[in-house]
Amino acid sequence: MKGSKRSANQDFKWAIQLNQYILTLIGLWPTSKQTKWEKFTCDLRVLFTFLVPTVVIIIPAIHSLIRIRSNIMLVIENLQFTLPAITAMLKVVTFWWKKEVVTAIIDMIAYDWRKPKFSWEKMMMITKAQTARIITVSCCAIMGAAFMIAIILPACGFLMLYSSNITDPGKPLLFQAYYIYDITKTPQYEITFILQFIAMFLCGLPYTGIDTFLSLLIFHISGQLDILKNRITRLDKFTNYTGALKSCVIDHARILRTINSVENTFNIMLLALFLYFGIFLVFYGFMIIDILEDKNHVSTFRLTYLIVIVINSFSHMCVYCTIGEILISQCDKIHYAAYSNEWYTLDSKDARNMILLMVMSKEPPYLTAGKIFPVTMTTFCNLIKTSGGYISVLLTTRG
Repeated sequence: MKGSKRSANQDFKWAIQLNQYILTLIGLWPTSKQTKWEKFTCDLRVLFTFLVPTVVIIIPAIHSLIRIRSNIMLVIENLQFTLPAITAMLKVVTFWWKKEVVTAIIDMIAYDWRKPKFSWEKMMMITKAQTARIITVSCCAIMGAAFMIAIILPACGFLMLYSSNITDPGKPLLFQAYYIYDITKTPQYEITFILQFIAMFLCGLPYTGIDTFLSLLIFHISGQLDILKNRITRLDKFTNYTGALKSCVIDHARILRTINSVENTFNIMLLALFLYFGIFLVFYGFMIIDILEDKNHVSTFRLTYLIVIVINSFSHMCVYCTIGEILISQCDKIHYAAYSNEWYTLDSKDARNMILLMVMSKEPPYLTAGKIFPVTMTTFCNLIKTSGGYISVLLTTRG
């Protein structure tokens, strides 16, 4: 038993390792066992993560946005950094605010890994965790590619700008913003460049880390629902039917509470992301089409940069909608498993007990964006279709 406990702990650490590393860097990894000093240092890292991008990116970018508001192309270029930065900081604040709830969810995941289980249950959990790890690595790789392009090109003197504007300093920075001091002089320019680098890195960590953390939660819940479904379909194989059914109902109620906690934690973030992605897709679609139509001044570097940024945002949005779809599908399987069970051959008392499970699984829970609309691939496709309509409106008004 001692060895099995050690193995279970190793499996749990392996499952959360990547997400834990990312969120620990910025002080957001939830843990129930913290000393006062550890809690203080975590809060300090969160404060640093919030203040640096706010002071270095958001405030100067909004100041610049006010000065260039009459030029749609310059506004779009400004928003390509301002919107992701604001979204990332909203994620930081919301996640930190809901940290106690998220801690309880992590404790539940740890319990699921450490409790005694059959070998097939363990393999199912490992498969789901492996999928979550692949998503984490993929999202980090895409974010890393976008990050490197955004840094290397300006450092080499390539400006990813549509045209110059009144807020340009005359020297290439990672993004253009309006600062209250003269950044064309040394060492102000070098300090500003380094601060922008740090600020962009601090935006990328929560932006990707919290997205992939949600995928970790949903895939773990998905694995638990798969295990529960298999137990329900095999209820007739248990000698103690009543005890097995009671265990299924308790586990199902626990999973539903966890899903509700995840929904309450992430629904505001999801609403902000949908609004951001809709605006982002419209503006970037308009910008890419405008660049392609201007055949005499097509910049390969600029076009590549824009496409990578679009793919990055598109992939993160796909992650949310896909895991939302997976959650609904897995909850539906519990409902059908309960109905497929041969409950009509049972004693009347045992059959009545099955009704509770049927009622609980009748309406599958789902993630929502601000409790307004469900986060599914259908919603995602509708958002893309609506954004396409707005792109055509912008192209028409431009002409």
